[in-house]
Amino acid sequence: MIKENLALLFEKDMRKLQKEINSYSSEANLWLAGNGITNAGGNLCLHLLGNLQHYIGLQIGGFAYTRNRPLEFSDKNVPITVINELIEHTIQVVTAALKNMPESSLDTDYPENVLGESMTHEYFLLHLLAHLNYHLGQINYHRRLFDK
Repeated sequence: MIKENLALLFEKDMRKLQKEINSYSSEANLWLAGNGITNAGGNLCLHLLGNLQHYIGLQIGGFAYTRNRPLEFSDKNVPITVINELIEHTIQVVTAALKNMPESSLDTDYPENVLGESMTHEYFLLHLLAHLNYHLGQINYHRRLFDK
């Protein structure tokens, strides 16, 4: 049951991400930084999508994905239409990966040592959900700060 709940929560929060990104009054504002803010809202969004595609889509679901983490933080030229397509694709991949994951694997070790220690799939999925929400809050703050 927890994997179904996680799938619902990831989708709900990625829909919030999509709403935040589409709430910017200008695409240019997605890529603004400064005044102690080093990561633009658009780059945080790309980072979240790369993170979820890699750690859930590829590692759990087996969906092909090659991550370019540095580009997530440096690319400032991604049209909002493409970002929306990436969000939709990520929702589909994450949902499918979690729904197809055997419930018994929640208690098994995640295949990659990401946080410097071994952890179960369940623990890491909860971490990823918290990570999504942490950056979602940053994007909300960024939008309100730079989108005046």
